[in-house]
Order: sequence, then C-alpha cells, then structure tokens
Amino acid sequence: MSKDNIINGIIIKVTGGFYYVESQGEIYECKARGVFRKNGDTPVAGDEVVVELKKDGYHSLCSINPRKNLLTRPPLANLDRLFIVVSATKPEPNTLVIDKLTAAAMAIDVEPVIVFSKTDIGDCKSLFETYTNAGFTCVHYSDIKKEGVDKVRSLIDGKLAAFIGNSGVGKSTLLNNLLPDLGLKTADISDKLGRGRHTTRTVELYKSGEGYIADTPGFSTVDLIRYSLNDKDELVHCFPEFEEYICDCRFTSCSHTVEKGCAVLDAVSEGVIAKSRHASYLLMYDELKDIKSWQLK
Repeated sequence: MSKDNIINGIIIKVTGGFYYVESQGEIYECKARGVFRKNGDTPVAGDEVVVELKKDGYHSLCSINPRKNLLTRPPLANLDRLFIVVSATKPEPNTLVIDKLTAAAMAIDVEPVIVFSKTDIGDCKSLFETYTNAGFTCVHYSDIKKEGVDKVRSLIDGKLAAFIGNSGVGKSTLLNNLLPDLGLKTADISDKLGRGRHTTRTVELYKSGEGYIADTPGFSTVDLIRYSLNDKDELVHCFPEFEEYICDCRFTSCSHTVEKGCAVLDAVSEGVIAKSRHASYLLMYDELKDIKSWQLK
C-alpha cells in the first residue's frame, strides 16, 4: 500500500456491510477486508481505523486502532462520556438507578456526567451536592430557560458522547437543543434511549463541534449494567468517593459492607460519604456476588 492513499478516520455509521468513515471532514464509504471475518473482529461505530482509498470500487477498511472500550449492546467503541439525564421531578429521581449507571460507566472507563433536567420546576440541590461531592461532573438543565445547554455542549467538544435516561426526563428536548438540524431524528434518539422496545442495533455518530453524539438505539439501563458490571470486587472502584478510604480498612479483604474497622463505613457514619450512595453499593454488591459466569453470556 502506498502511503499516499492511506488515511486515518473514525467509523460514524455501519449498515448493510458498509462502513462510513469520516476523515478531515470527508466521509468515505468502505468495505472491510476479509481479515476481520477471519479474526472474528467486527468494526463498530466509534472505531478509529486505517483506510486504503481506491480509485475504483469501494475504499478498503484495513485495520482498527486499539480501543479504549467496547460496548456490545449497542455496538460502540471508544465512548468518552456518558450523559445520564435525571429529572428533578416528574418522574422523580431514583438514586439506585443513577448509582448503577455511574458505576457501570466507570467500569468500562467512561466518564459519567449527570444532567439534572427540569430544574425550573423541581429542586435537585441536595442530589446535585451529593453527586458533586462524590466526584462527578453535574449540570443543571432547563429547556424553558435554556440553562445548561452550552455546558453540555462544551463537555461533548472533542469527545464521543452518548445519552441515557428514562422516558420523560427531557432527553429529547436536550438533544434537540444540541442537534437542531436533526429535527425528528433527535426524537427518535429519545425514544430509543431507555425504552428498550426497538430491536435495531445500528449506531450512528453525529458531529457536535469537534466531538460526536452517538445515536444509540436500544441503549438501556439494563444493557449497560449487565455488560459492564460483573465483578463484586471491582465494584468499590466504581464509587470514586470510596477510593481514599479503601487503604485504611483494617482488613485487605474488606468488602466495605459490614466489617469492623472499615474506613469506608466510618466515612459513611461521619457523613463524609452519602448514606444513599453506600446503600446503593450494598444492593449492587449483593446482586453481583450471586452472578454466575453463564449469566454474562
């Protein structure tokens, strides 16, 4: 291969055996080389790839650069930030769901960002403080006041981001504000995120500044948690506010659940770690300790 016809790019869409790669503002329609089938490696949206340009026929997808992470459902690689949209009211926020999502994101090296929506009609001051103190980036968002849109947009810039949240929390309005040119497509994103009734697994990336927003149909809380969290011993590292206390526990095998001399439990008792966060940890730990290997397939 001549270096003159080799480019690097990112896969923004996969459909019908074709791979659409963006490179320096241009989009190239590619076919994958047979070596991918031979190795059992499937290119997905978000993959950074090497492409050989052809004068005749389809361009050739040659190789995939090392991945930061890989989601299997939906297929998406190199996700940088997961925006967890939580309404201040109607529906009421569920701390266990928030904690499961932040932990699942951190388990696959994705930065969680919590967007508290409907802040013009609901009070989320306490939750905002809890999650900010836990080490997470949090954003107030109001569609009526257009509060928080620029902040979210700045957090996407230069990153690959996806959005998740239950129906009714305001994802569609936020996405419409971020990607106005998509029109109804952003409503489709809202329907597909969190409802779990769509069977398609096609992922498409949309440009937002110097970053991308992933349209991830079928992206549900259940999928993210199921395919990210499966090791009870690693769970503690998905709660960032626990980290500074782990080494101070009396026993190296401490599960941070009931042990005497547990520094994490002491921090909870002293109010340094939120009780709601530790309560979620206990419930999640109990779920994970009973998971069998065959359930992860």
